Amino acid sequence: MIHLLLAIIYVAFVSLGLPDSLLGSAWPTMYPDLGVPISYAGIISMIIALGTVVSSLQSDRVTRKFGTGKVTALSVAATAVALFGFSVSHSFWALCLWAIPYGLGAGSVDASLNNYVALHYASRHMSWLHCMWGLGASLGPYIMGYALADGHLWNMGYRIIAVLQIVLSVILVISLPLWKNSSSTPSEEGSQASEKPLKLGEIFRIPGVREVMLTFFCYCAIEQTTGLWASSYLTLKYEMPKSTAAGFASLFFIGITVGRALSGFLTIKLNDAKMVRLGEGIVLAGILILLLPLNKKAAMAGLVLIGLGCAPIYPCIIHATPEHFGADKSQAVIGVQMASAYVGTCLMPPLFGLIADHISVRLFPFYLLPILILMFVMHETLLVKTAKKK
Repeated sequence: MIHLLLAIIYVAFVSLGLPDSLLGSAWPTMYPDLGVPISYAGIISMIIALGTVVSSLQSDRVTRKFGTGKVTALSVAATAVALFGFSVSHSFWALCLWAIPYGLGAGSVDASLNNYVALHYASRHMSWLHCMWGLGASLGPYIMGYALADGHLWNMGYRIIAVLQIVLSVILVISLPLWKNSSSTPSEEGSQASEKPLKLGEIFRIPGVREVMLTFFCYCAIEQTTGLWASSYLTLKYEMPKSTAAGFASLFFIGITVGRALSGFLTIKLNDAKMVRLGEGIVLAGILILLLPLNKKAAMAGLVLIGLGCAPIYPCIIHATPEHFGADKSQAVIGVQMASAYVGTCLMPPLFGLIADHISVRLFPFYLLPILILMFVMHETLLVKTAKKK
């Protein structure tokens, strides 16, 4: 039964990734059809991110009340409804409205599932599960491209993903008894049920929470800024053709996906803290290559290294949360970690966009380096503060 539930969780992580890259891949077709400027994609993205932050912060309260199984099923159902709403929308403002349940559903399931896996499964599964997210994120644009190539409008791509999410919702509802019979220990269940949800002020006062929030903020700043601006960096600095640059920029995402698959095996020998340090070192190597006056092939190798380095950081920090803060507080802490991560996603890539627009895109590696240094300092401070409690 435990293995069957794990298989369902793997499928759930694929479904988490499926819609995440849809907007970016479909937007070039969407905005002329909707009659809005190309920049309006940022508005939809911000609404989704805001909903995700809100639901992440409420994940402790909601999960304690309903349980991980029900939260996951309801959240996936909410995203399925929102995606179906996208598929029948023909105005920008309708998309903005459907973006609200999309974000609320995405944040709840992300925080709840990550905490469940951190509590009940080995670190290798966390890495492999996030690899499955990468697989889903890669499949989303492929499905959208298939729909467009077949002569359909962008709505059909969203409809296909919505149907897949609806099927998964049904599977999750059927699997609810498995969550009750999972590997939770009686002591964990008792502590989860007896304690009240922590308020935000109480969470922030826990030693190490502010440091782990900043670590997540910095990580997502690096990942999302690299993913968004790598193509422009290659095009403007090395005069690479746009189509070629877009293809090579995808090496960053391939690096993350492959890296997470490999990280699952490395976690058998290395603990979470060592995996995070290893990732930070590889990211540093990639950034230093971009800083050196080398050719475009070296720059592409640097992007691959940044992707490989990013691979273990996110899943390993999440997996270590119960160890750092205790199983009774892990859901609350993971909730604020997710919220901090999404804030980094919202703020830092657009900030570099302003720098690139008003100064130069060549500052790309100089922008990433201090963020990486801050992430390293915050993670090491986290380890010191949480070690004192053990």
